[in-house]
Amino acid sequence: MKYERIVKGKFLERPNRFIAYVDINGQKETVHVKNTGRCKELLRPGAVVYLQEFDPSARKTKWDLIAVEKKGRIINMDSQIPNKVVKEWLESGGLFRKVTKIQPEYTYGDSRVDLYVEADGKKVLIEVKGVTLEEEGRVRFPDAPSERAVKHVEELKRAVGEGYEAYIFFVIQMKDVRYFTPNMDTHPAFGEALREAALAGVHVIAYDCRVDCDHITLADEVKVVLEEPELYEIAEPVVGWFRQNKRDLPWRKDQDPYHVWVSEIMLQQTRVEAVKPYYERFLKELPRVKDLAEAKEDTLLKLWEGLGYYNRVRNMQKAAQQIMVDFYGEFPNTYEGILSLKGIGNYTAGAISAFAFGLPKPAVDGNVLRVVSRITGSREDIMKQSVRKAMERALEQVIPEDAASDFGQGLIELGAIVCVPNGEPKCAECPAAFACVARKQGLTAEIPVKKKAKARRIEKRTVFIFKDGEKLAIRKRPGKGLLAGLYEFPNEEGRLTQKEVTAYSKEIGLMPVRVKKLESAKHIFSHVEWHMTGYEVIVDELEKTNKKEFLFIHPEEIGQKYPLPSAFETYIRYAGIQRDI
Repeated sequence: MKYERIVKGKFLERPNRFIAYVDINGQKETVHVKNTGRCKELLRPGAVVYLQEFDPSARKTKWDLIAVEKKGRIINMDSQIPNKVVKEWLESGGLFRKVTKIQPEYTYGDSRVDLYVEADGKKVLIEVKGVTLEEEGRVRFPDAPSERAVKHVEELKRAVGEGYEAYIFFVIQMKDVRYFTPNMDTHPAFGEALREAALAGVHVIAYDCRVDCDHITLADEVKVVLEEPELYEIAEPVVGWFRQNKRDLPWRKDQDPYHVWVSEIMLQQTRVEAVKPYYERFLKELPRVKDLAEAKEDTLLKLWEGLGYYNRVRNMQKAAQQIMVDFYGEFPNTYEGILSLKGIGNYTAGAISAFAFGLPKPAVDGNVLRVVSRITGSREDIMKQSVRKAMERALEQVIPEDAASDFGQGLIELGAIVCVPNGEPKCAECPAAFACVARKQGLTAEIPVKKKAKARRIEKRTVFIFKDGEKLAIRKRPGKGLLAGLYEFPNEEGRLTQKEVTAYSKEIGLMPVRVKKLESAKHIFSHVEWHMTGYEVIVDELEKTNKKEFLFIHPEEIGQKYPLPSAFETYIRYAGIQRDI
């Protein structure tokens, strides 16, 4: 778009939305302002402005104010120009391959949409918004409340439901900006409407412009951040910090998706230091997806012994078998393909996508929930699935395309060693502290908000260490339910006395020679706690009939072959069973 008859002036003041006073060649002139927004950050006394001259006989004012200089950059502020700029761009081949019709000021519903386009066999509605509000490279819209803008957004959302393709096109009337975000300070209703429209399928895009005193043309696409702009601000600092400060962990030595997968499943609800030896042992025994798919159950459970939550590894084997069949033995390299695997949810799919393949997908675990909640100052309950989903959506908008892995791992690392769950966060060491709302408002002790979980059911159990010479009694648990398929010491519900233990032993055909009470123990599962009382029972092999069909196995063999859950850790140690880990 080219302007004619441009002159330079110095801004003096703006008595109302429509006119301003400008010094032109030493003369105070009344000029028309072609932008009814506030523009307070632009129209400052003394600012250099550019004006278009008109025939004074045809109108009250001779001049239109079309552009202003701010910190050495020219910003076009003609509110009538963005529609023309977009139309020119579409006609020159922008956005669509083949445009057959462009109609300005198209009536749809109760609104007049800026452009109606027929292109590539589609009917398209485009609402254009000019953007002039800029702060340190961040541009926002609107700079004043605009109910009309909200109405337009809602109309386009409805249009998508009726089969149209719809765009909200933000024309940033300047060059070299970092990103666009809705102005939640001035008009939060517009920002909320824009987010909902994007979720409903309305395309929200932004382009900057090459601007000179006498012309403006559309230039390059600009990042759009519809939610939590603080997250965009921290992306680069977090990536830099992680590259300098990341811990040396075995699963970070390569980006093999199988290795990433194994580590991520192991790290769920398990400490990093505890996982290291398990990870190395697992990959030594099952180095490929094929090996995992073909492993015997007892081998698999023995490798997982002590990690708990055994369904994790069972699901891993099912997923490995799925990979062998559905993906011909190759680990899927798309988020959707990874998410289709048994036992893999949004977090694990996001982690493998980002860490192994560099895809811009979020991996939101407990660490990330805490870090992001504090940065954004969110008071939402992080236990709600809707909160996690919203956070994933917000993060996906800001992931650096060339650093998805380091950004995702950086957020997790921050939560693990800096923005810690217990005790004071180490804000002085945090690369995101400059943008953290919780730190600024002194709310790090209150955020994140986490609703208390339902109290766990308590079960009392009596555990028996039956000894027949050097051998110990164990049994296999049922194939379904808690600790399915694992081996355990015989145990019964309730807290039995020494006298009752003696009677029970005789009842099941094991003649007790000596009964000794052991220390009590407790183990916590997700929804239940076992409060255990233990007894060592020496049995007489001559009287042994073993009605329960216990297996009497030497402790060394148990340690090598039979997977025992960590719920019995106290009694495993007492029984003298040695495990690799």
